[in-house]
Amino acid sequence: MKKILLIVYCGLTFCIGLGQESKSDTVKEKTLDSLYREDQFYIGITYNLILNRPTDVSQSGFSGGLHFGFVRDMPINKRRNVAFGLGLGYSVNVYNNNLLVGEEGDAGPTVFGNLRGVDFKTNRFTTHLFEAPIEFRWRTSEPDSHKFYRIYTGLRLGYLYYFKSNFKGIDSDITRTKIDELNRLRFGATFTFGWNTFNFHFYYSLNSLFDSDAVIGTEKVGINTAKVGLVFYLL
Repeated sequence: MKKILLIVYCGLTFCIGLGQESKSDTVKEKTLDSLYREDQFYIGITYNLILNRPTDVSQSGFSGGLHFGFVRDMPINKRRNVAFGLGLGYSVNVYNNNLLVGEEGDAGPTVFGNLRGVDFKTNRFTTHLFEAPIEFRWRTSEPDSHKFYRIYTGLRLGYLYYFKSNFKGIDSDITRTKIDELNRLRFGATFTFGWNTFNFHFYYSLNSLFDSDAVIGTEKVGINTAKVGLVFYLL
């Protein structure tokens, strides 16, 4: 009889222990599910394009960009796979092209032209921007897995705080950093989609890089930038 009571006691103790463990796991899972966020740090690499160019202005060589930052993920549903994102980032971009950004005399007004038919070593402009991504986010994520599909779309607001145009010719060099005709406030549309680690990223600027005072003859310089590349996310 004592043996039977001992076996019953051990069985009840074991079942109660399993129940408590299961309950603990459930509480843990619910707590995790109610707090977890996704994709809050990002780093991206892109191939950069200049579009809506003036006549005879073209790209040459490779133009690339590096982008990184933090986005605050703010889920709006119980499953936490639909969210808004608001962040702050930094972007460095290089554009190799044949658009000449020169000047009349020392510290004179900016003169724009194209280098078609001109021999030169290097002609590029470089931009550095602070950016604020604003995104609507959808994903198939779960709290315990980082492998899921994602589609993020939105706007990217930026401020172009540093610009450098660098021309290296056969006999002369021209470097400009202060360009009054720049539209330093930048507005762009973004679209990102992918699975797990690899995510394709697209960006298109909604306003031109140069304002209406930038002209080649009577033609406006304008230029809208676009970026195509990969972005990687971290928690």
